[in-house]
Amino acid sequence: MATHSEHVQAPSVVKVEEMVGVSRESRDVAARLLVDQASASIRHVTGFDLIRSAALVRDGQIVEYHVTAKIGFIVEPAAINQ
Repeated sequence: MATHSEHVQAPSVVKVEEMVGVSRESRDVAARLLVDQASASIRHVTGFDLIRSAALVRDGQIVEYHVTAKIGFIVEPAAINQ
């Protein structure tokens, strides 16, 4: 884990991926899970942009929350072996 905050500084490239978080508890939990899981496998996550929130309903009750978001992360420069 980084000991400093991750902010984009020029020159940089930020890649954006669309992802979906799912929770039976709430939209907030689904969003937190999405960021936690993305951060566990992708380095330098810098942003979260909520695109859509939806829910699965059964028998008149919400049984699952879905959040779709764009996650931004800094693209690391490739190492060049010389």
